[in-house]
Amino acid sequence: MTLLSVKGTGTLGPPSRALRYLPVSALLLDLAVMAGVFALAVLGRSRLTLFDNLADVSADVMVVGPLALLGWLVLIAALGGYRDDLFGAGTDEYKRVLHASLAAAGLLGVGCYLAKFQLSRGFFVLAFGLGIPALLFGRYLLRRAVHRARRQGRLRYRVLIAGSPTHVDEVAAVLRRESWLGYHVAGALVPAKDVGEETAAGIPILGATERATELARARDADVIFFAGGALTSPTQLRRIAWDLERDEVQVVMAPSVTDVSNERVRMRPVGGLPLIHIDPPRATDASRWGKRLFDIVGSVALIVVFSPIFLFASARVWMHDRGPILFRQTRIGRDGGEFTCLKYRTMVVNADRFIARMQADLGQSALLFKVKDDPRITAPGRWLRRYSIDELPQLFNVLRGDMSLVGPRPQVAREVALYDSAMARRLRVRPGMTGLWQVSGRSELSLEEAIRLDLYYVDNWSMLQDLSILGRTLGAVFSSRGAY
Repeated sequence: MTLLSVKGTGTLGPPSRALRYLPVSALLLDLAVMAGVFALAVLGRSRLTLFDNLADVSADVMVVGPLALLGWLVLIAALGGYRDDLFGAGTDEYKRVLHASLAAAGLLGVGCYLAKFQLSRGFFVLAFGLGIPALLFGRYLLRRAVHRARRQGRLRYRVLIAGSPTHVDEVAAVLRRESWLGYHVAGALVPAKDVGEETAAGIPILGATERATELARARDADVIFFAGGALTSPTQLRRIAWDLERDEVQVVMAPSVTDVSNERVRMRPVGGLPLIHIDPPRATDASRWGKRLFDIVGSVALIVVFSPIFLFASARVWMHDRGPILFRQTRIGRDGGEFTCLKYRTMVVNADRFIARMQADLGQSALLFKVKDDPRITAPGRWLRRYSIDELPQLFNVLRGDMSLVGPRPQVAREVALYDSAMARRLRVRPGMTGLWQVSGRSELSLEEAIRLDLYYVDNWSMLQDLSILGRTLGAVFSSRGAY
């Protein structure tokens, strides 16, 4: 069904009513985790040999356990751990659960001390030492289940986007790209002068922004996004929020800022005016000694671990055609400096001679040029590429300081020559063996999406993001998704 055919119907289809059960599901999950952890803590206190004196604390736990469990749940709820707009995105959910759990541990300890109740310290340590990680892991599993359901078209919010047609399309593109967020764009509200059939991206225009309250009710929307060009006065948004406060419709502001991580964004209300502060890009942070030290230690460890694979892959390449084992190519590194990038040779000898003709035949740009079923690839080369083993020699580039374990893909001079001013930011950091675009689809991504992800990495670098990318790289390699 197309967007236009949806517009022509009297309604836009029923919203996902299962969304209202997410907080209850999280509550029941937390309750089950806590009960299980308390039982394990009782069992551990009476069985684990790490305690000097084994003891049966079940009688004491029967007294304090229900109160502790109830108090723990109440604290999570009091800190907003079951808000219906919390699930599915961001770290706020984990932070609230963690803070509530630490508060529960502190209050239980202080309460038992003041009441002179002899609660087993071993039980206390086991209950919260196991319980806090278990709760966070349970929420992680719940989030994975929510993301999977949303990609399948369930548990989605029905969204109306208000703003100029251009801004509507920009916001809609982000919501469609990040389908795991669960926002289904049902229609657009635009200024009266722009009312028509649909936006340039094909989103049906339902009416003017002045009728936002009426249309949100009529279309049974869950969320209204207000993008640029939606509001004509500062009081208009406040009036709409007042009108919708009893309709359970979320009002969300979508400023014209994209590809900025939440760590760089701070909200600071001043005199009733919410000001969004954006910290400077973090390209310089990605070049500091901490990341370099991590690269040195990581590359040495990986070289040692993968040494049997190095020997096997080298033998396969040499035995196939007795040609060179390694492919050496000059690439452009940090700040435009050249270096020799090492890879296992996966193509026939002198494969570079054919690349210009192939680009002309296929009509592709030199930028991020890759060909599926490339005829130049050798038999062992296909295997090496499938599992990214051909990239392993670049660990020596990392050790030398030419590259990093994580960063944008290193490119050759003819590709760098095509950079515009924005893309040149990729050269602010060392190129990497793996990066955000590799773990997000690899060669299946469009050129624009690959560039966007690389620039996002440069501007929003953090060590936690590097660790996350390295972890996701294992899944991308073993699935072979997008590798050729």
